[in-house]
Amino acid sequence: MAYIVQANVLTQDPQKPHAEAVLVVQGRVQGVGSLPEMQAMMPSAEVLDHSGKILTPGLTDAHIHLVRYGFRLSQLDLEGSTSVEEVQQKLQAYASRKPEGWIVGGGYTVTELGLTDYPTRALLDEVVVDRPVLLYSRDLHSAWANSKALELAGLTHATPDPEGGELVRSEGDLTGYLLEAATELVSSSLPTPTWEETVDAARLAVQTLRNFGYTAVHTMAFEPADDLRALMHLEQNGELPLRVWACIPHTELDHAVQLGLYGGLGDRVKLGGVKFFLDGALGSQTAWMLSPGYQNPQATPMILDQPELIRERAEKALQYGFIPTVHAIGDQANRTLLDLYSELKPLADQKGLRLRLEHAQHLSRADIQRFADLQVTASMQPVHLIGDARLVRELVPHLEDTTYAVKSLQDAGALLAFGSDAPVANPDPQLSFAAATQRLGTDGKPFSPQERLTPEETLWAHTRGPALAVGWQDYGIIQPGARADFSLWDELGGKAEALTFNGI
Repeated sequence: MAYIVQANVLTQDPQKPHAEAVLVVQGRVQGVGSLPEMQAMMPSAEVLDHSGKILTPGLTDAHIHLVRYGFRLSQLDLEGSTSVEEVQQKLQAYASRKPEGWIVGGGYTVTELGLTDYPTRALLDEVVVDRPVLLYSRDLHSAWANSKALELAGLTHATPDPEGGELVRSEGDLTGYLLEAATELVSSSLPTPTWEETVDAARLAVQTLRNFGYTAVHTMAFEPADDLRALMHLEQNGELPLRVWACIPHTELDHAVQLGLYGGLGDRVKLGGVKFFLDGALGSQTAWMLSPGYQNPQATPMILDQPELIRERAEKALQYGFIPTVHAIGDQANRTLLDLYSELKPLADQKGLRLRLEHAQHLSRADIQRFADLQVTASMQPVHLIGDARLVRELVPHLEDTTYAVKSLQDAGALLAFGSDAPVANPDPQLSFAAATQRLGTDGKPFSPQERLTPEETLWAHTRGPALAVGWQDYGIIQPGARADFSLWDELGGKAEALTFNGI
């Protein structure tokens, strides 16, 4: 079938940035121009009249934990909680609605709860003592467990801290708060979801993203292998309404190579990245910072994957066509990774791959130009600044001007690719556009307003930027030969709907 889509078209093609109609044939753009021009090219094409709307390339969420987001949609939501008492009330109400089994949830930050130290299991035991409770911080880099959860996990005062994590203690006793890899000591005791539950979570996640107007996502790793299998299952059954660029954890790279897998393998679900974690996160106060670091002396900066390991395994990833995809939050972590990438750039250039840094959240001014010089993708999540504004002012106020420095990076010539990091944040693109263009914290105060982008610049970072980051030359743009995956808007930055021509 051939279609002509009539709308106010924003193409992202600098040679023809605006048009009024797009001709689509067999899922590809055949022509871009005026309605009479497109009708002359294909008189038999069906005209879809969206003349009152804006048509753009399809939105991409460039950083999401897709199936985990599907699971989170049915868990205890603590987003926006401002006190321990509020958490307790929400926990009690959820426990009443779900009277059996583990209670899992998340979305809080320690600072927003009004605490200067990590909360304790006793606070959760006051509400639920006979069932295990595990509550993840908003950034997913720490968790809060009750006594029953620690008991079922077999943790005692004698349990040593795992590598890359800490069981927070008070006078030698476990407080119930878990940092980084220590969260896995409890989460490993959670019941393993059934295959049916995993597929249901995947189906819910992809449909929710589709309903937000997305046509593609970049899903990060360190999720169970069944999550990726579930997405492939949906693809095989014609139920996958998104294109998925997927990462594998670096711990599985050798196995993947032994199985003959390589970067770029796949169709709608395409293997592309190898994921690493250099440091922790701001909310959990585990991000790796340059001096002077945190205002809070109780903060615990952590190096998770050692730079030497990243250097070695990222080189192997490149050799097999995978893009190293490295989490770096703190300004020290970002600097260290850019130093490392300067060594890997010749191999990346040889392989035609663009190195990629996830979050780029807190930067030293001296490192901003390096993103462009090294052609490193700045994969960022402006939506986080809405909640992080207060944290930055309280924990690292000296970094406010170079936190989420999207305008400075863009002006320097860096490639921006925006995502949500869901379930860390809500993937609704309206929130991402508002954060990037307004830069207001939850308190309504401007946050480094000199870093605001325009809606058009934000659109680019949600469409063409993510496509170029992963080498999809025929995506995120409306020009002849490109894939016909579009988003429709009443107004740019408002509610979007997906419009695709691939049979789904």
